[in-house]
Amino acid sequence: MALASGMRLSARALLRPWSPLRGKALGCTEPAAGGGNGARLFGSQRVLVEPDPAAGVAVMKFKNPPVNSLSLELLTEFVISLEKLENDKTFRGVILSSDCPGVFSAGLDLTEMCGRNPAHYAEYWKAVQELWLRLYLSNLVLIAAISGACPAGGCLISLTCDYRVLADNPKCLIGLNETLLGIIAPFWFRDTLVNTIGHRAAERALQLGLLFPPAEALQVGMVDQVVPEDQVQSTALSVMAQWMAIPDHARQLTKNMMRKPTVDRLLKQRDADIQNFVSFISRDSIQKSLQMYLEKLKQKKG
Repeated sequence: MALASGMRLSARALLRPWSPLRGKALGCTEPAAGGGNGARLFGSQRVLVEPDPAAGVAVMKFKNPPVNSLSLELLTEFVISLEKLENDKTFRGVILSSDCPGVFSAGLDLTEMCGRNPAHYAEYWKAVQELWLRLYLSNLVLIAAISGACPAGGCLISLTCDYRVLADNPKCLIGLNETLLGIIAPFWFRDTLVNTIGHRAAERALQLGLLFPPAEALQVGMVDQVVPEDQVQSTALSVMAQWMAIPDHARQLTKNMMRKPTVDRLLKQRDADIQNFVSFISRDSIQKSLQMYLEKLKQKKG
């Protein structure tokens, strides 16, 4: 969780069909590094997409410095970029990564949850829900290449992936640590973690707000592989090849069978979940706690 800065774009504008969005909002295309296979970069101000059409794979990188906090703009831009890839049958897999050294994503942007009005809180939480829904049931093979800290919302994003590769670096901590800030992880965060590491391990991790170092994350099942930092990307590509060797229809139907019940629980309660979030985050005690935490962050920067 961290501070975000930069130009604020209308979320409603960003959610319009892809084609009218051009220029600064979503970035003009440019040749990819190396120019292999004629691939061209695209994306937005906060999400970089490096496509490799020949391989059928794209790398999506968060680029919201300093710590890739999940601002409303980043969430919306990410969903648009993901939808573009899903609608292009050239691509079968996506590697999620970071363009900011030392961090995958620090999680939800606290400035979106502090000192705002209820309508903004509702808009923000709906965007968080939308990101999770799109990722968790995506037909694409999703692999998280994690080379930095991955707490809270960053961890949630990694848990939506089909496979997680984590750098063997003690600074690469991963977990849902919401309770440390006095915040409760919602039921769909919980369900995603339970589906990954089991009920007892998830209960302990959630109550204590645990952040697992690489070896422990691997042991508990939070990640699937721990490798040297300079091998994270190459390992993710190697794993991607294994997943893409499976016929898409069989893999996609199996994924849907395993995950749809979890998604349906949120869809049936989506409005109520938003209302619960707005009610909770609007409490004076919660706002005071968030303000104190933000002040501490400012002091550290100073």
